[in-house]
Amino acid sequence: MINNTLKSYAASDIGYILLLTATLGDLLLPFLLAPFCKQYNHSTMVMSLLGNSRYPVHFLYNTWLVLAGALFLLGGIRLYASCSTISNPLSAAMFLLLSLYAIGACILSGLFAVGETKELLTLPEKIHGYGSVLGFLCLLFLPLLLSLVSFQAKETSNAIVSLIFFVLALTFFTLFVMADKPQFAGTVISREGIWQRLSLLCMYAPIIVVSCRKLIEAMRK
Repeated sequence: MINNTLKSYAASDIGYILLLTATLGDLLLPFLLAPFCKQYNHSTMVMSLLGNSRYPVHFLYNTWLVLAGALFLLGGIRLYASCSTISNPLSAAMFLLLSLYAIGACILSGLFAVGETKELLTLPEKIHGYGSVLGFLCLLFLPLLLSLVSFQAKETSNAIVSLIFFVLALTFFTLFVMADKPQFAGTVISREGIWQRLSLLCMYAPIIVVSCRKLIEAMRK
């Protein structure tokens, strides 16, 4: 019975709705919560700082991270199912990367709040920091795998779009990593909040495109 339920869910379109909810919600929620946080700056501060206890919205944001992680895990099942007929190895790799991102950068980051600095002095700060780094590195390569799957499926336009987003995500993520280096202090590169949001947008974009396309195709049937 459990296997039948899982197969039925994997074949449904609910997973795409969950992926859209997770990606769009993760991009928009910081802008909705920031007005309640004095001194929070989108351009210079990372999104996870909203989960720090000094901000009044920390419980809401951390709860969202855990929920988003669950949505990514459930949505990843549908993404795997839809792509496995094209390439099972690539689809399994995508599911693994998305799952590691969901666990590391979402669930663990929500359960173990970020510290006020990047020094990672306490165990919760270390779990949050290392989980986030691992998660973002995994998500970074998801657009590339989606591009390869699309190329195999002869969906050239989708493949090129995903590949472009991968290059952009890699560029913005590199700038994000460079942002806190002393030699870039006071320059545009130091705007780590901007680079984090742009890199995340580019990592999410192929997932959003695929989910929207699949949902539209389902509505036309």
